[in-house]
Amino acid sequence: MHSLSPSRLPLRFGATLAATALLLPLLSGCAVGPNYVAPTPAALDVPTHYVLAAPAARPEVLAAWWARFDDPVLSDLVAQATAANLDIKVSEARLRQAREALVQARATLFPSLSGSAGVTRNDTPRGRPVLAGTGGSTQLSLGLDASWQADIFGGNRRSVEASRADLDTAAFNLAAVRTSTAGEVATNYVAARLAQARLTIARDTLRTEDDNFQIAGWRVQAGLAPATDREQARAQRDQTAATIPTIETSFRSAVNRLAVLSGRPPGAVDTMLATVAPIPRGPDSIAVGVPADTLRQRPDVRAAERQLAAATARIGVAQAQLYPALTLTGQLNSAAAHVGGLGDLITSTVFASLAQTIFDAGRLRSQVRSARAMADESFATYKSTVLTGLEDVENALQALDAAKARQVSLADARDAAQAAAELARSQYQSGLTDFLTLLQSEQSLLSARDTLASAQADEASAIVQLYLALGGGWQPAPIEPTRPTP
Repeated sequence: MHSLSPSRLPLRFGATLAATALLLPLLSGCAVGPNYVAPTPAALDVPTHYVLAAPAARPEVLAAWWARFDDPVLSDLVAQATAANLDIKVSEARLRQAREALVQARATLFPSLSGSAGVTRNDTPRGRPVLAGTGGSTQLSLGLDASWQADIFGGNRRSVEASRADLDTAAFNLAAVRTSTAGEVATNYVAARLAQARLTIARDTLRTEDDNFQIAGWRVQAGLAPATDREQARAQRDQTAATIPTIETSFRSAVNRLAVLSGRPPGAVDTMLATVAPIPRGPDSIAVGVPADTLRQRPDVRAAERQLAAATARIGVAQAQLYPALTLTGQLNSAAAHVGGLGDLITSTVFASLAQTIFDAGRLRSQVRSARAMADESFATYKSTVLTGLEDVENALQALDAAKARQVSLADARDAAQAAAELARSQYQSGLTDFLTLLQSEQSLLSARDTLASAQADEASAIVQLYLALGGGWQPAPIEPTRPTP
């Protein structure tokens, strides 16, 4: 217990703070636990090149890949979704939570201070005679408490390291949600334009089949064709008409989904797609790069790597619990009968305690083993995420090549079916062929046009999937080596 005069209080405080500053480096030794080093591509079994693509001399610009479709409506929809999508809002809130968790973790490295103040009033009991000068008394008190746990073995610093990695994980998860949102917008936009194309084909075919039904009716009335021709024409016309509501449902589902992705109710983007437009066409070629780029470009891969860093740091947090903990506490107190006298007498107390767990039935060591197992799990998850990303790229490349090849054959088939249908219609009108031949040719033309439109949509969707597989939709920064904790 010490008493300090007011004149000596600042000097003593200054000396105490200086001594504490000198003791900090001595009390904070090397942090226990492994220092994190990011796994190399070789450790993750990343190949040197893709199976279906040659390495590109110049990497693809992936940040705003949807602009490569040169479709203003698509670009507007992506912009609206990235600004108002509710899944993005959730990820942004989680990022803020992770940022505050880092602030809380850093706070453990510093002392905590708390102040107190009190007033005590002693009155003379009722019924007892009051003597001169003994009517009661008032006692004022002020106090300041300080506490600091010395991070000798680095448990708190490892906790800060883990929280910093968690913050990076949340940032990359936000980028991944933005990326997937842009991809979902593009996919549903392609689906909406495909539905419009299929509706156009079905309605064109329906008008042709109305003409065929009328021609068949004239020929039956003239006795030039059996009545079955007219009934077959009616059946075919009704079957085509029955497909239109189904296609309209597909269009409505895609448009409603686009509205919800933009954070708005269904119907909010109807005007943007009211005008029929062709299925968007992407670039003719995409510079895929090398597989190792996935470690930098894909936000989900970056998030998995940061999760591994956090799990590695938490091994040190668990190991630090095995060692003694040094805590320093101090108090400053003052009491007086009036405010002006609070500085007359100040007492201080300084206390240091060292605590060590002696027996806990293996709980702390079990926590260390659990933390190591969590790090092993995080590494397996990281490697799995990398390999899945490579698989996504290969699958998208295959789907894109297949869609392009299909379009060549389907375009030829569409042209041939168009010529056959026109010839069959002319011959039927002239009585040179039967209605069954005309019916089959019209069905072949409808199928060829519809399948070609689907192949065009498949190509656009494959391009979207390839951009997503490559990590497009955000701007990655170079990976910086993690500094080991001192």
